[in-house]
Amino acid sequence: MKRRKLLQNTLAVAPFLIAGHGAYANAETAAKRKFTIDLSPGAIGVGAKAGELIELAAAHGFESIQPDAKSLASLDKTQRKEFVERLHSKGLTWGAAGLPVDFRKDEDTFKEGIDGLPELAAALEDAGVTRVGTWLMPRHNSLTYVANFRQHASRLGEVTKILADHGLRFGLEYVGTYSLWTGGRNPFIHSMAETKDLIAEIDQPTIGFVLDSWHWYTAGETADDILTLKNEDIVACDLNDAPTGIAKEELNDTSRELPAATGIIDTAPFLQALAKLGYDGPVRAEPFNKPLRELEDGPAAEATAKALREAVSRAGL
Repeated sequence: MKRRKLLQNTLAVAPFLIAGHGAYANAETAAKRKFTIDLSPGAIGVGAKAGELIELAAAHGFESIQPDAKSLASLDKTQRKEFVERLHSKGLTWGAAGLPVDFRKDEDTFKEGIDGLPELAAALEDAGVTRVGTWLMPRHNSLTYVANFRQHASRLGEVTKILADHGLRFGLEYVGTYSLWTGGRNPFIHSMAETKDLIAEIDQPTIGFVLDSWHWYTAGETADDILTLKNEDIVACDLNDAPTGIAKEELNDTSRELPAATGIIDTAPFLQALAKLGYDGPVRAEPFNKPLRELEDGPAAEATAKALREAVSRAGL
């Protein structure tokens, strides 16, 4: 009851909970877009796993769910097949998995992760997953920009090749939050243009972007920047809004709002540009929102689904 009250008092005031916007898209709306409304459970504090996650996603009108490489690898081939059949029986498909390799630390940590990647990538491939993404730390306390760039190109090049061997596309998410890229000794990649440079340096056909409306906004980018890409350049997308009354340069990366909650980030042109490109991957919420994360799984999933659909509706999709 306490958490239900929290939902009423904290989230119910947001525009995405206004009556008149159902949790399910009709055929006409769905036909205007190719991307899926995706459930990324960890990003909204949902702890449901495996079969429970499938049921939760289906109950609230999601169209895809984020796969977990380690979870899928823990199943044998028969169990994976049964799990995927259950996923498809609910009308769901896969979104994008997170990269199970820590490439941001020392060489030993990276080597440990890269050594285990082929097995995890094979499990993703066996389950029918085709997308994997990660994010780039926009600063480094010891490496210069050039040294950090070279390290990223080398390590992520290795990752890209292993994933490609298993039919997996790989996306990179730049982080545009001002306080993050200015908060260390050496700023690093924090815009689409710089990420294009890294992708060009890696020079492999299966690498592209994870786009996030938050970082798109904080980087000062527009729909025209998105339209410089192609569908095959985009692996996954996150959709978020910003709190009111805070200057763009003062935003805290870990205190965001669900899409369409405040309108500070106008996600309509973001989504319209994706639709124009024919983007056919997952669109998910990653709000790092404390009140949302404190809810039970059901209410958190419900609020997130409504927020995503409200944003899609405002974009006319």
